[in-house]
Parts: sequence; structure tokens; C-alpha cells
Amino acid sequence: MENLRFKALEKLFDRQPVRFVGTDKKVSEYFGELTFGKEAMRDYLTPATYQRLVNSIDKGDPIDREIADEVAAALKTWALSKGVTHYTHWFHPLTGATAEKHDAFIVPVGYGRAIEVFKGDELIQQEPDASSFPSGGIRSTFEARGYTAWDPTSPAFIIDKTLCIPTIFISYTGEALDYKMPLLRALSALDKAATGVMKLFDPKTTHVQATLGWEQEYFLVDNALYSARPDLVLTGRTVFGHPSAKDQQLSDHYFGVIPSRVMEFMKEFEYEAHRLGIPVKTRHNEVAPNQFELAPVFEEVNLAVDHNQLVMLLLQKVARKHNMRVLLHEKPFARVNGSGKHCNWSMASDRGVNLLSPGKNANENFRFIAMIAIVLKAVEKHADLLRAAIASAGNDLRLGAHEAPPAIISAFVGNYLSEALDSIETTGEIPNDFKARLDHQISKIPQITRDNTDRNRTSPFAFTGNKFEFRAVGSSHNVASPMIALNAAVADQMNEFRTKVEAFMADGMEKDKAIFEVVKEYIISSKRIRFEGNSYSEEWVAEAARRGLSNLKNTPTALKAYVSPQTVELFEKNKILTERELKARFEIKLENYVKKVQIEARVMGDLAINHIIPIAIRYQNTLLENVKGLKEVIDPKTFTTIAKNQLQTIKNISEHISQIKSLVDEMVEQRKIANALETIEDQAEAYLNNVLPFFEQIRYHVDKLEMLVDDELWPLPKYRELLFSR
Repeated sequence: MENLRFKALEKLFDRQPVRFVGTDKKVSEYFGELTFGKEAMRDYLTPATYQRLVNSIDKGDPIDREIADEVAAALKTWALSKGVTHYTHWFHPLTGATAEKHDAFIVPVGYGRAIEVFKGDELIQQEPDASSFPSGGIRSTFEARGYTAWDPTSPAFIIDKTLCIPTIFISYTGEALDYKMPLLRALSALDKAATGVMKLFDPKTTHVQATLGWEQEYFLVDNALYSARPDLVLTGRTVFGHPSAKDQQLSDHYFGVIPSRVMEFMKEFEYEAHRLGIPVKTRHNEVAPNQFELAPVFEEVNLAVDHNQLVMLLLQKVARKHNMRVLLHEKPFARVNGSGKHCNWSMASDRGVNLLSPGKNANENFRFIAMIAIVLKAVEKHADLLRAAIASAGNDLRLGAHEAPPAIISAFVGNYLSEALDSIETTGEIPNDFKARLDHQISKIPQITRDNTDRNRTSPFAFTGNKFEFRAVGSSHNVASPMIALNAAVADQMNEFRTKVEAFMADGMEKDKAIFEVVKEYIISSKRIRFEGNSYSEEWVAEAARRGLSNLKNTPTALKAYVSPQTVELFEKNKILTERELKARFEIKLENYVKKVQIEARVMGDLAINHIIPIAIRYQNTLLENVKGLKEVIDPKTFTTIAKNQLQTIKNISEHISQIKSLVDEMVEQRKIANALETIEDQAEAYLNNVLPFFEQIRYHVDKLEMLVDDELWPLPKYRELLFSR
């Protein structure tokens, strides 16, 4: 039988490196050339239509259908000039990936002729089949109709000669079937609420937008080795694999020289990303071998989410051209660092103010302290929702594994800011070395420099100077999910803050004193989530329990926050999602969890029974033949002593084979029981408690066999090959 592992290694070593030819142009000369951005709009639209479209993008003004035909004509002309043949409404269904259905521009006009047509109605709305997308019971299979509707705030772009138009996706009855629609609602709610609060500090503020800068971590493996690992192909992670003798212990990969093969891939990826207007800026080696990271410049949240979805697609596409595969799973390799997607979030006003940036005078710092207090209170109140928004089977393997934040949602603000908040709580004053004073002499607000905090890599929600970094998000996640939760929570808290301040003012209290009273209340009530220490430690787990913080270690438990009365009230009050839509998301995410664990269990059983055990038996038979040969030529009195090692190895192999077969059989039976349960909640609990525990047990015995069986026989590429073949 041909060993696919060695065949894959031969391909790897015989292959010539792929070079990226590139271009002599500066990035600024081709940046955004495949995007219908403001420059292209200005070139292809009349001044009046251009201004109306820009007002919609920048200010949220509604778009009249009367301009849709002109915009569609401009898009068609621009796209055809780029060689485009098809168009599609590009959307984010609740699968977590993106979706598209391509239509050609051509319309037959008879006599073997056709013309290119693209009308306003086709730009604004399409009717894809909605039946096969997850809906959580909102739509029946036989009720297929759904609608996509144009999102003008995210520019159209071109991929593979296809014009892609970002859209929302809704059911026939209007419910959200995607991530973008509730995200846009949450961002609108935040805009309105934050603008109201900012007017207390700067009455000229008319608009606030949330900003996001994500950091995408990923692994690269050679395509031949990837194809020889059925678990990587089908699940995105290795269900078996003994640790390499060397992995990340020396930290020599972190920020090291980027391997030349990887650099060629990165250069081509960045070229394609820049053509699409994605402001990718940073690239570097991450901690684990063959792990890397990229990050863009901050953008408005909705655009940043679209760009991250595009980046995940581009990574896969470009990697294959370089005979590599990108792994976006949160934990593709056991016992080395997994991958996350850190979400750096802030808010900015139309007056150029970063709401989470310290100021240069007392009034600006007063505003800064107020915003920090509001965000901390929102996180404290809706910590379980934030945990639910990042829950997945993959992220369960990463969170709390001493490489990523734990499942406990806490916030780090740094000693400098923490002292200021504590002083406000206890004395209503800032320490003497903070000299800036408010005019009303209520308290001293510090002149805080921009670098006012260290970085706490163990905190799930860390303040880093002028933004909060949500570090617990998984690398494969659609970042819309945590952004919906975070922006909804902060918007609601902004509304509550302003209501309380105005109530105090209605009772005759001066505005600044009213603001201070609510700020102080929030600082005190949110203090339990503030933690400045090592979130990886067992001491913090115990301390968090004493503080009454949730430690939702698994997805089925965490997802319950989606249907809690508090979450339902939050989303319905702010017109983001209805209770029915929330319950649908709860069921969809549970079903996704069940299916992923189910697939991993089936892959594990298949590999163990059909790949590992036969190879182990073959090697065992070789040892048995060796022992028989020894017995024929060695004195029987010394045979047992001489053959002791071989006999022990044969015994060990037999024991591991027996354990693997027994455990796989038990796991299959538990899987059958779980599948027969009526509700998705019961199935998820059964997979969590009765199926998942077999994974580590089976893996233990398979990994032991990997170290016993002849290396030339072992069928799966090993960790040393997957992690160090570059």
C-alpha cells in the first residue's frame, strides 16, 4: 500500500517555489482599483447623484429609488471596463461564511444578439433561494423566498470578473437571515445613542461611528501534507498528532524572519487585498510554528466586517496558488497556540474625536472618563452575551488554554487608569499628581497621556490606550457577531446614561455634577469585571467566582445568553433583533455546534478504525515475525530476556489497539443516542457531555501508537512535518 504521507513529502521537496511577479506600481496607484469607491463614483456619476450617494454613505440619508437606475448604469459601465461579465448580491448568511449567486449582464435581443443590461431594480434587490440557508425555524424548507437588498455603505467590488454588491439578506416576512442587517441596526443605535451623550460634552456633534481594526491569525501548511490529512480536510484541525519534540518552546518563530515561500504568498495576498481597497498594513510571524498574523488600518465597523470576510476568502485563494492551505480553525494543532481574531474597537465623532482617547484638557478628560465608565458598565451588564457572541466548538478548544483569554469576561484598563477610577469611587477625587481640574471643582480628572496602559495579553477585553481590544474572538468567526453584541450593549448603556443625567438635571442639578454622579455609579457597579492581573491563573478563576462572574466554558452553556430575558429586552428595545430572530440564532448556533462535533467524531472514528489500527497491526505483525525468528536462533533460556523489548512493544500496541476500538465503539453508540434526541438543546448537551469526552481518550492511545509504530509506516503527516515544512 502506498504511503500517502511520504508521497506528500516527496511532492513538497520536489516542488519549485512559486514567485509572485507583482507590479512596479506604488500601492497608492492601484489601491482600490477593483472597488467602486468614491473616486470611481465621482468619475461615473453625475455630481448630484454622487452627492446623494455620498450623503447616504456618510450621513445615513435614505437612497431614493429614482437614483438607483443611474447608479446601476454607472456600476455596469465601470464593471464592463474591468472585463466583468457577471454580477452578484454578496451577503453573510448565518452559516458564518459568505454567499453569492451570479447573474450575467447579457440579455438576448433576438437574431443571435445580446446586450449588457443592469437596472436599478437589480441593484437594489434580488430574490435568492432562502430554503437551504439556516433560519432557525423562521423559514420552512418549502418556503424558499428570501430577499437581498443593497447596502450602499459598503462599496461594490470585483472578484474573478464578477461584480459583487454587498447586501443584507432577509426572509419573505422581513426577519433577518444574516449578520449584516442586525449589525447595521446595532451601529445605527450606537450612532444615535452616542451622539446624544456626546452632545453633553460637545453640542456640535451630529454623528458617531464605531470603528474596528481586526487582527487575523492563521496557520499555513503545505497543500500536499494537508491533502494527506483527512482530519484537516474535513474539520480544519488535527484530531490526532503527537507533539513535535520542538514546537514553540523557544519563541524563535515569534516576530522572526518570514520564510521566503511564505513571503511570496504574503506579497501576492497583499497585492490582491489592496486592489480591493482593504487597507492591510501589518504582517508577521506569530508564536506557533507556521502561524502568522495580518492586520489592517482601522475602518468603520460595517466595512471592516466586510473586509475581514473578504480577507478570509483571499487568504484561501492565494494560498492555493502557492501550493499551501490556510487554516483558520481556532485550534488546528493540539498543545501549541491556537488562532484568534483580536477586535480593536472604538468610537469616533464627526468632529474628529476618538471617544476613547484621553484628552488634552479637563473637559476632554471628563468626556474620556465618562465613555470608559459607560463601556465598562455595558460589558459588566452584558458579559454573558459577549461570551455567547464568540462561542463555537473551535473556540472552546482555545479559550482558557493558556494562550488565549479564559471564558470569563473581564476588562483590563491598566494601573494608571484603574487608580483614577478607584479614586473617583472612594474619594470623588483624583490623586494629587493629576493636576487637571473641572471648572465645577467636583473632582480632579487626570491629564492622561495616550500611552496610559500596558498591554494585558491575558484579558478578553483590554483597554489599550485609545480603544478596547476584544481578544477572545475566534479566528474563523464572522466578526459581525461580537460587533452586534458589543455595539448593542454600549448603545443601550449610552441611552441609560443620558436618561439618568437628564433626570438629575431636571431635578436642578448642574450638568457636570449630574454627569459625574452617573459616572461614579457606573465605576462602582462595574468594578467586579475589572481585573489587572493574569487572567490565565487559577487564582483568577477562584476570584472571578467570588465576584459572581460567569465562567461559561462551553458553547451550549454560553449560547443560552442569546435567549435570556435581558438579551431579548436589549435587542428588542433597540430594534436590532426580535425575540424570534434571537431564538433562531440560538438554534442555528447550537445546530452548528452539534454538526461540527458530530463531523469530528465521525472523522476520528474513520481514521482510527480504517487508518491507524490497520497500520498498527501491520507493524505488530512485523514484530511478531521478528520474535519468531529470534526464538529459532536464540537459546530458549535467554530468549525472554533478549526479546523483552519487542514483546513489551507488542503488548503495548495490542493494548492501545484494544482501547481505541473499544472507545470508538462506545463513542459511536453515544452519537447514535444523541442523534435520536428530539430537541437541538438536548442533542447539544449530549454531544458535549457524552460524545466529546471520548475525543481526548481516543487521541491519547492513537498518539501513543504514533510513537511506537515504525515511522515509515505511519500514514498521517506528523506535527514536525506540518509545522516545520516551509
